[in-house]
Amino acid sequence: MGSPALAGATLIYARNGAGDSIDTPDPRGFEPERHLLARGARPPYPFPTVALLLSRCPVRSQSILAVVGLFALTACGPDGDMSDDGSRDEGAGTLASLQTAVEASSPAIRAEDLAPRIELLAHDDMEGRAPSTPGGQRASQWLADEMARIGLEPMTSDGYFQPVPLIEATLDPAASGLAFTGPNGEAALSYPDQTVFWTKQLEPELSFEASEVVFVGYGAVAPEYGWDDYAGIDMTGKTVVMLVNDPGYATQDPELFNGRAMTYYGRWTYNFEEAGRQGAAAALVVHETEPASYGWGTVESSWSGPQYDLDRGEGGDPRAMLEGWITREMAAALFEAAGLDFEAMKTAAATAGFTPVPLEGTIATGSLATSIDRRESRNVGGVVRGSERPDEYLLYTAHWDHLGMDPDPSAEDRVFNGAVDNATGTAGILEIAEAMAAREVAPARSVLFLAVTAEESGLLGSEYFAVNPTVPLADIVAGLNIDAILPSGPTRDLVVVGYGASELEDALAAVAEPRGKRLTPDPSPEAGYFYRSDHISLAKRGVPMLYADAGADLVEGGVEAGAAFEDDYRATRYHAVGDEYDPSWNLEGMVEVLDILLELGEGIADSNSWPNWYEGNEFRALRDAMRAGG
Repeated sequence: MGSPALAGATLIYARNGAGDSIDTPDPRGFEPERHLLARGARPPYPFPTVALLLSRCPVRSQSILAVVGLFALTACGPDGDMSDDGSRDEGAGTLASLQTAVEASSPAIRAEDLAPRIELLAHDDMEGRAPSTPGGQRASQWLADEMARIGLEPMTSDGYFQPVPLIEATLDPAASGLAFTGPNGEAALSYPDQTVFWTKQLEPELSFEASEVVFVGYGAVAPEYGWDDYAGIDMTGKTVVMLVNDPGYATQDPELFNGRAMTYYGRWTYNFEEAGRQGAAAALVVHETEPASYGWGTVESSWSGPQYDLDRGEGGDPRAMLEGWITREMAAALFEAAGLDFEAMKTAAATAGFTPVPLEGTIATGSLATSIDRRESRNVGGVVRGSERPDEYLLYTAHWDHLGMDPDPSAEDRVFNGAVDNATGTAGILEIAEAMAAREVAPARSVLFLAVTAEESGLLGSEYFAVNPTVPLADIVAGLNIDAILPSGPTRDLVVVGYGASELEDALAAVAEPRGKRLTPDPSPEAGYFYRSDHISLAKRGVPMLYADAGADLVEGGVEAGAAFEDDYRATRYHAVGDEYDPSWNLEGMVEVLDILLELGEGIADSNSWPNWYEGNEFRALRDAMRAGG
């Protein structure tokens, strides 16, 4: 797929800010024009860094290496052609001006510094920052270059990157299907209107026939609660249908599970894992907006298109052949055809002693055609080296990835920009890092700033780091996670997701309260946000982690205005193409949050304290054993 414009092109690979020029084509057959100039294209193999094409595009400054990934598409692509004199047209100037603004940032945390970082990461030319895509490679390269620019040391001796091996599995909906045959005949479900599904098994062709369908309530096996939704039935080869969330949410009974607050048993990740352990052929979660905390549109956008998992090699936990979601309407129709009332079954499922209910006379048939490719993304990390105890670490985390591009080329807007989710958090840790790096005396402890990949695919980047840490987990004193700070303006409170978990909350209160901010428990514990962000990958291994965010009690407008802002974001922009940077945003509330998290982090990094989980917390014993050398 050669092009006259690319004749004699030189590829420059930016490795942590250093360029190695080669004049020969890539021996693996890499066709840069196909991957860097084609919107939505995905590379045919995991390449280590983004390439900058230099043909008709003159390099006017060596500083271009600092933004090599940034201009990979715009420098020579159709949206940003260079004129013969080297000047850029209006369409190509946006990223250049943003980079100029970023380079003018100060060590202080300011709205005018945050804004260009957020806008840059959420720019259309980042193509939604999906892992192992040109846009994702470009974003991660920019992060490494930015960490180097503000003075962070590389995370490892190999540089700022931790490679994360991934499996990319892309379902072909036209060659795949899910159907149910019951007393009323056969019904094939419409993809993605009535169902979305995928497989974690690494087989390009899979199918099952005549699979008995069983309703297993919430699909939970929780001995500590005396609960087993699979009791008394062999699920081998069957199709399980289960509800979203957990019985505590359904009843609002504080004595059942954790009441309104979701437990890990209510997360879809657990649901699918448990169905696999039970030997199910297919596992389907029934979507309902309130217990899920998001609409069907979020399910559709998150689970259609390429899906990622860690490349776990041979072995690993068993998984069902088909995993997926179905709409409530489709579930109700299935139940009715089998002589069951869906609402009555929901009520029964939230009652102690519930046992599985077969949908008599109903069988499922499924087929999956999946293209499977091994890819590589990368976590990005930099360190402010401690001046007294450099082998002890405070950790800041944020995920840099988002959903990428809509695979439909006819879509009016194809880019899932992910401005709030999570360009805000990624920009936030850079702001804090720049402030830390500028201190006259470095903190006593080292501070690791970690931007992780593939959060949207199931917290994969943070999971990989937790299993393959670049520093021992026992040496991480504590971690602070930032994920999707709403640009709603200053607030009177800070929300702690997973409130009541660790002594980090006490330290946070000591910083926040003198600033006139109170701590507020997560107002939507039923949404399970504590289990939906990267901190949980480390928390479940014992590392004390805090996930705090801007509150909902706005200085201007109070709780009502704050709730309205969040509700609008969740309904119209979350995991949608509308999550775009808006220059009218009020970033001052974000600045306040980051200032507090900076002060909190500096206090921990300069102290001798080792914050722990509260007594009775599920992760306390793990941390105690870790600290004891167990």
